[in-house]
Amino acid sequence: MAAGMELEFAQLSDRGLVREQNEDYLGYVAPDTAERARSHGWLFALADGVGGHQDGEVASRLAIETLLAGFEKAVPGEAHGALLQRLVQSANEHVHDTGLAASTRGRSMATTIVACALRFDRATVAHVGDSRCYLIRRGRAHPLTRDHTLANEQFRMGLFSPDSAEGVSRHMLSRSLGTELFVSADVSEHQVVPGDLLLLCSDGLHGAVSAADIAEAAADEDLQRSAERLVKLANDRDGGDNVSLQLIRVRSVERIGMYRGRPYKLP
Repeated sequence: MAAGMELEFAQLSDRGLVREQNEDYLGYVAPDTAERARSHGWLFALADGVGGHQDGEVASRLAIETLLAGFEKAVPGEAHGALLQRLVQSANEHVHDTGLAASTRGRSMATTIVACALRFDRATVAHVGDSRCYLIRRGRAHPLTRDHTLANEQFRMGLFSPDSAEGVSRHMLSRSLGTELFVSADVSEHQVVPGDLLLLCSDGLHGAVSAADIAEAAADEDLQRSAERLVKLANDRDGGDNVSLQLIRVRSVERIGMYRGRPYKLP
């Protein structure tokens, strides 16, 4: 695209060394014209299914497909924050209703989800669960999401210190898609600049690889090579979970301001 935001990206999903199936699912929507890049932007999304017995696989796929379809049909210019909140709730309803209809074991299907919409010079991130989004800038990886786990919630409430957190329901989700009829996604907006990297990943990666090592492994100019290196690191250090990731490099941005809810180009 000659103007506006320009991105390059790579994505990879791996079953890991132990799991019999891959319950992660990922997808994206890329604009095909400069006009579409300004009216809708880009969307990247990743989900990590919960439950096993193929329930997780169904939940993650349904959530992502709902999100992508809704993004493509969105009203041009709709604010990404409100849009993602609405689409996550729609995905939650689909997963919840599908789980109720198919359940034979008295439990609902569920999934995590993390999504990143990009337009102009902004990245809007929405998530439910413990799949993460990192901003990698100047060689450092900063998490833009906060895990919805029991351990993290208890730590934030001051019930234990980081040193005593070992074994305190580290992977038990406090919020997920599909378990209840309504869900609240955490949504945040961030300014991005050329050279920034955004990483969406499941806990199969961030549970095995530190933020510092993620930033180092993602430093390759070739994003596909970086993705393969990150998956290999996760499998070498653990391998007990599915590993999925999306790497997005910001090549250029279009600086904008807002006046009465409408964007205008800055010099």
